[in-house]
Amino acid sequence: MQDMPITILGIESSCDETAAAVLRRNANGDTKVLSSIIASQDEEHRPYGGVVPEIAARAHMQKVDSIIDQAMKDASIDYDALSGIAATSGPGLIGGVIAGLLSAKGLAMATGKPLIAVNHLEGHALSPRLSAPCPFPYLLLLVSGGHTQLLAVKGLGDYERLGSTVDDAAGEAFDKTARVMTLGFPGGPAVERLAANGNPHAIKLPRPFRGKDHANFSFAGLKTAVARAFEASDKSDAAKADIAASFQQAVCDVIFERTSKAMDMFTSDSSSQAPYRFVVAGGVAANKAIRETLDTLCAQKGFTLTAPPMKYCTDNAAMIALAGIEHYIKGNFAALDVKARPRWPLDDKAAAANPASGFGKKGPKS
Repeated sequence: MQDMPITILGIESSCDETAAAVLRRNANGDTKVLSSIIASQDEEHRPYGGVVPEIAARAHMQKVDSIIDQAMKDASIDYDALSGIAATSGPGLIGGVIAGLLSAKGLAMATGKPLIAVNHLEGHALSPRLSAPCPFPYLLLLVSGGHTQLLAVKGLGDYERLGSTVDDAAGEAFDKTARVMTLGFPGGPAVERLAANGNPHAIKLPRPFRGKDHANFSFAGLKTAVARAFEASDKSDAAKADIAASFQQAVCDVIFERTSKAMDMFTSDSSSQAPYRFVVAGGVAANKAIRETLDTLCAQKGFTLTAPPMKYCTDNAAMIALAGIEHYIKGNFAALDVKARPRWPLDDKAAAANPASGFGKKGPKS
């Protein structure tokens, strides 16, 4: 337990959300979110049906300073009260990462506060600890537009990747399905709404890696199958609803089976002991059908399901500030010449092994 409160400003800009937050950890270990501001770029990207890296970078540069100022005002503190400044330095769309990291470097130079370079994935990995105690170790499913991974989270800086996508992330598959059927952007919520009116068994779609004895994902073939199904349909509202429902059911089935494999791997590890905890984070975790699927799986496998509040599931700066606090306590500070990283796996050993993660429209999967 530290003797003095630790107050960290966090900055997040890895994709299409410009965010800043201030967190304080008191001497007794309690952590409080003093402010959390997120500026969406949905309007900028909607005409293109997906995130355009150049537009995202420009929007971050235009918004980041005002978002930081607002976070500090909402926290009712000045910069002298900060213990340090944490910023995402990867992985992500490099232009956006640079925009946020440069702002953090400028503040660190101006205030004399230490700079903490945070792995965006580590922010997600620690995010359940924002709202409730979540002791290590736990199994994490990170499922979003840019990432689909299963990680054994054993402690700060101690992560083992049990499974990852070999091509596209689940969120990309949702966005592609929405784009094919002209449902608008962001695609995930649009597909989910439409699926509620469809028959999940109407269209035969593949379940990639079904029956395989590993925990990796693949969604590229499923995206292609959805596009072909739509092309062969009569394009009616009923046909769209059936395709959306069938697609969503396929994703649920894939997540169920791949996560089940990861749970077996997790429980067989001698460092893991009951009670077993399972955490889901990332924007796709907001999907009700996926949540219900994971509820069922956890009940079958004897895991307790924990999900951060939705505001902390999607990209946010509170999770970056939280990781910053943990690294501040350890004295893990970055030099002012630290570089932005488009790819930054939490588990270098797993990242070097096959299958290697692919590239998708929203960035890295490692």
